[in-house]
Amino acid sequence: MNATPKRRWRLAAAIAVALLSIVGIFTWWELFRVVPQDHAMPRDPAIKFKYGSLGSEGDRGLPYLLWLVLPRVFPDLMPGPGGYKAFGVVWEEGQEMPVGFSKKTIGVFPRVTNNCALCHATTWRESEDSPIHVQIAGGAHTTDVQGMIRFLSRAAQDPRFTAKTLMPEIEQVSSNAYGNGGLSWIDRQIYRYLLIPFTRMGLREQQRLFAWMEHEPNGTKKPDWGPGRDDPMNLTKYFMTQLPVDATVGQADFPSIWNLKVRRGPGLLLNWSGDTPSTLAVLMDSALGLGAPPQPWFIERMHELDAWLGEFPPPKYPFPIDPALAAQGQPLYAQHCAECHDVGGKFTNKIIPLAEIGTDRERMLSWNGEAAKEANRRVREMGIDRPPMVEVNPTGYLSPPLDGIWLRAPYLHHGTVPTLWDLLQPEEKRPKQFHRGYDVFDPVKVGFESDTPMARRRGFLLDTTQRGNGNGGHTYATELPDSDKRALVEYLKTL
Repeated sequence: MNATPKRRWRLAAAIAVALLSIVGIFTWWELFRVVPQDHAMPRDPAIKFKYGSLGSEGDRGLPYLLWLVLPRVFPDLMPGPGGYKAFGVVWEEGQEMPVGFSKKTIGVFPRVTNNCALCHATTWRESEDSPIHVQIAGGAHTTDVQGMIRFLSRAAQDPRFTAKTLMPEIEQVSSNAYGNGGLSWIDRQIYRYLLIPFTRMGLREQQRLFAWMEHEPNGTKKPDWGPGRDDPMNLTKYFMTQLPVDATVGQADFPSIWNLKVRRGPGLLLNWSGDTPSTLAVLMDSALGLGAPPQPWFIERMHELDAWLGEFPPPKYPFPIDPALAAQGQPLYAQHCAECHDVGGKFTNKIIPLAEIGTDRERMLSWNGEAAKEANRRVREMGIDRPPMVEVNPTGYLSPPLDGIWLRAPYLHHGTVPTLWDLLQPEEKRPKQFHRGYDVFDPVKVGFESDTPMARRRGFLLDTTQRGNGNGGHTYATELPDSDKRALVEYLKTL
């Protein structure tokens, strides 16, 4: 080969490399470059808890404009009007997105995903017409996580989930959001030919991964979670361990995670059936389940969150308390409750055997030592050093401290008793059905209204005869006369 063809070949190769580099840089800039959220996120740890990123936007995030228009395009797949508010999410006035939703830019496209606050921020009101009070770190008793999962899955299966249907709505909201004509021509093409089809593929895959929550392997329909609940250990089992799908159900309430320092110590356990000995491990595993990447900054964020929640105080009871009546209730609490629920109590943050506590067994059976061993192994493979989950089969349920108990309704591990007053009734007198997910507070029975016209209209009908929803057990103090029960409830308001 003479010199001229060699020079031409080298020139062509150099041009090709340059073009490929330009295309690569452009693709990285448009689609994969991670823009740190910290510069736009206030340093207030409460705001960061509500809206801060866990880093899962790249793998799990929905393109923001697409997320925004889905309820508009598929209103017939929604449980009601109001956009995402129809799922009972906590939405603060003046905020762009609900609590528990994080927006972070990947490439040039903002993406939306969830964080811990989706399940751990609650609301209450004095009446239907009263302002909404938002309390972070409480169980999100109005939020229907399963409903949101189902909506996204059904939308992805719908023949309308195409660029032809979605792009006019996206272009309209982008013009309103960004002005100057909205998205650029290039970004519109990326939405049309990449983001929409790949999002649809991802949501269809998500539907496949969540098929276990709908039916048992034999096809039997599983009970709905309803607002304020999920199936936490099956979520862990099927997403962290990839063990075969079984027939277990494990509905459980979203717990409060304030004041975590009283849940730490030698021999103390976390999760409803004592599955882990560490608040840090619970936070890490929950965040990994949301798609957080096991990177050094993630570990740092989890330690930061664990420390902050350790000191975050439980909410004080917001209504008047009768001090004389509460004083009558204190010795009743000491006699019937303190041994299992006082901080430092003999059985607090420890397992009460199922034969003793007598509550519904299904949540306990949804986890086992084999799953714990596999979860620990998978976390080690990720390079994460966290206290391991307990590698034995559960034998009962945890007896937690009662700090802020007034705002932790409904009660029992799976939220099948609406109020503290109902919990103090004999098993046969507890409501067999009630509506959960309504946030008007009942200061007499201590819980949320569950059988008023508005509660019936807005709430989810929970049937305690369904598998995993039994409301029996925990019969402590149920034999007391009503006068003593009223005194005990009054004292519980002070915790």
